[in-house]
Amino acid sequence: MSRFYITTPIYYINAEPHLGHAYSTMVADAAARAHRLMGDDVFFLTGTDEHGQKVERAARKAGVPTPAFADATSQKFRDLSPLLNISNDDFIRTTEPRHFQAAQELWRRVKERGFIYKGSYEGWYCTVDEVFVPDTQLVDGKCPTCGNSVERLEEESYFFKLSAFQDRLRDYYAQHPDFVTPPGRRNEIVAFIEGGLSDLSVSRTSFTWGIPVPDDPAHVMYVWFDALTNYMTAVGFGSASTEAFAKFWPADVHLIGKEIVRQHGIYWPAFLMAAGIEVPRKLVSHGWWLMDGAKMSKSLGNVVQPAVYVRLFGVDGLRYFVMREMVFGQDADFTDETILGRYNADLANDLGNLVSRATTMIHRYCDGVVPRPAAPLLARAPETELRAAVDSLVDRVRSLVGSFQFSQALREIWDVIGATNRYIVTREPWALAKDAARRQELGTSLYVAADAVRVVGELVRPFMPGSGERMLEMVGVIPAPQSWMALQSGDLVPGSRIGSTQPLFPRIEHSVEELRTMSSDPQKPTEPLAPLAPPEPKAAVPAEPARIGIDDFMKVELRVAKVLTAERVPKSNRLLKLHVDVGTEQRTLVAGIAEAYEPEAIVGRTVVIVFNLKPAKLMGIESNGMVLAASPDGGKPTLIGFDEPPAPGTRVR
Repeated sequence: MSRFYITTPIYYINAEPHLGHAYSTMVADAAARAHRLMGDDVFFLTGTDEHGQKVERAARKAGVPTPAFADATSQKFRDLSPLLNISNDDFIRTTEPRHFQAAQELWRRVKERGFIYKGSYEGWYCTVDEVFVPDTQLVDGKCPTCGNSVERLEEESYFFKLSAFQDRLRDYYAQHPDFVTPPGRRNEIVAFIEGGLSDLSVSRTSFTWGIPVPDDPAHVMYVWFDALTNYMTAVGFGSASTEAFAKFWPADVHLIGKEIVRQHGIYWPAFLMAAGIEVPRKLVSHGWWLMDGAKMSKSLGNVVQPAVYVRLFGVDGLRYFVMREMVFGQDADFTDETILGRYNADLANDLGNLVSRATTMIHRYCDGVVPRPAAPLLARAPETELRAAVDSLVDRVRSLVGSFQFSQALREIWDVIGATNRYIVTREPWALAKDAARRQELGTSLYVAADAVRVVGELVRPFMPGSGERMLEMVGVIPAPQSWMALQSGDLVPGSRIGSTQPLFPRIEHSVEELRTMSSDPQKPTEPLAPLAPPEPKAAVPAEPARIGIDDFMKVELRVAKVLTAERVPKSNRLLKLHVDVGTEQRTLVAGIAEAYEPEAIVGRTVVIVFNLKPAKLMGIESNGMVLAASPDGGKPTLIGFDEPPAPGTRVR
């Protein structure tokens, strides 16, 4: 068994958590879960960085003692774990006694080896990034990293001989080209090193909220010397027991945002080299979440509060969106239109429809028991092609997860979801079930589809853990802790009983405008648009629907419409954009009929639409109405038609 140690950055507590913090934690969690499924012994760390002048000032501004401010704000970051279903093994706070011991032990080792000395420093200091900025690096008199104002400070200080590690760091990067990823970030660090490294001030006397320097308590440690040590604190560095440190150090991955690559890529390895400690194996940096082209920032007021979107879309809906939408290493924009479109198209339509089709038909046609496939039928081209796609998907996802290409991994999983849906449409189990002579064909088609659902369920577990496990339970599989070690097609056990069918991701019919109203006030209670917990089990075969009165029916206004134009919706294999004539006006509708109808085939056709339905945006297109079609379980939709089409706008009663 290999060990795998992954960390998030420890989050600075001068402000409350937002999507940027949550994203780092969700990505690290997905990596940790995947490595557990692959059989690795995983240690996953997150936590909070609580010292420094910024925290002291934020507490003063809030009117509370600094320790109380730190406790309250750190707890908000800790609360992200249950909110987002995070599986971290430890939560480190830099105000803990164990961390004081570790940071002071690292200081002693570096100083004893001659790499720390006392001097005085005068220069421009950025309290936002906690760094001194040379005159030559100022941009319009401000910090080149964050753009905030700097202060002129002069004080006695201890210095770290960073300049002594310039050649060693340059050589290390040459020998370990994958130490920092993506490559663009590595190139930035190498260029910075080539530009020359100056000794680094590593203590302060202008404030007291920090870890005292050993043997000189008038000084507190520079926040980065203190904070970076957390990664070793959590595995026992500086404590009496060395077993965990020997097992898990060096860390396999420090997962960080791109704004702190320099501190992790230059300061941290230099501190460790100076202490004679092995450096971490890899620094993996991700991009920023943007709103309106700007990085999320509390000061700009453009932050996304994770709790709001968990309430609206469910935790797995949010987890899927951020890992699918952001190409790792690049920046990505967060919009309500995009998350709503992804939820309805990818989760409700594609994944939800597949799982519902496969499990409902096994309940209906096989009494809820996984059928046994016929070996000769498994050798047919559609079956062999789908099973080969499933098997190759397993290997690709393992590889992509290892390189943090989560968006690509999810794209490829969804390709197989689409292929499985198409396989079901091709095989038409609902038609096979009508012919007793074709029971083997029915059983084989349902087995192949359910087996694909099983593998997909296993592969989405790191990204959407709750939904992945529910998928497995629905096809009668008990989730195993190391299931990726031997994951392949064909292992679904015939004769096993499947679980009850449940809606994974109920479709959201609210408009973006309604969504924005719901999300505008994080404190305002709203009904969730998607379930936050698995719903109560439902019967395998739906009960007879409740009957309604004529008054209820008459509230729905059905009208005849004529299709004027039709075109496919980009990035969707199900949706057509229709422009229709409804007599008194012309409207644009989006209809999920693309699998059954080519656009040119329905131009000029007369259809029935729900005329008084509220507008809704689908894939960024506002749909003003709904086209009526009959859709047998798993089958292609069939449009409602007429022997002799009435005029557009005619009421259907």
